[in-house]
Amino acid sequence: MMNNTSKYYTRTAQWLHWLMAIIFIVAYVIGFYSGNFLSYESDGSFKGNVITLHKNIASVLIFLIVIRIFWRYTHPAPELPETMSLTMKKLAHFGHLALYLVLLALPITGCLFSWSAGHPVPVLYLFEIPRLVEPNDDLLMIVKPLHIYISWAAGLLLIGHIGAALKHHFIDKDNVLRSMMRQKD
Repeated sequence: MMNNTSKYYTRTAQWLHWLMAIIFIVAYVIGFYSGNFLSYESDGSFKGNVITLHKNIASVLIFLIVIRIFWRYTHPAPELPETMSLTMKKLAHFGHLALYLVLLALPITGCLFSWSAGHPVPVLYLFEIPRLVEPNDDLLMIVKPLHIYISWAAGLLLIGHIGAALKHHFIDKDNVLRSMMRQKD
C-alpha cells in the first residue's frame, strides 16, 4: 500500500462514502421506526412490509462495504492535517476502523437475525442472499439483541463522525471535510 500525497479522496472513494451514507441513514431510520414504533396488525402486513423494505436497502451495504474496504486498501486516504495532534490522529483512525467494523457487523447480524427467524434476506427486491443458517431460536436470542446494540453503536459513531467532520470544517477550518467532497480547491 502506498501513501496518498493528494489532499483528496479519489472520486470512487467519495461516491462510495456518500452512497453508503445515504443507504445507511435511510436503512437506519426505517429499521429504527419499524423496531420502535410499529406493531404487528392482525395480519402483520404493514410492519412486515416496512421490515422487508429495511432489509432490501440495508443488505446492499454488505456488498458496498466489501468494495469500499478493497478500494480503501488499494487507494490510501489523504494525510490528516499537520495541525492535528498525534492523539487526535489516532482517535480519527480508531473512529474510522470502528465505523468499518459496525458497517460489516450490522448487516451480518441482520442477516443472521433474519435467517434464524426463518425469513429471507432480499437485496433491492432483485434476489435473496442464500441462507447460511436454518431457523434457530437459540441463535435468534443472541443475534437479535446484538443487531440492536450494534445499531445503537453505529448511530453513535455516525453522530460522532458527522460532528468531527463539521468541527474540522467550521472550527479547525482545515481540508478534512472538503477532502471527501471535491478534488480541487
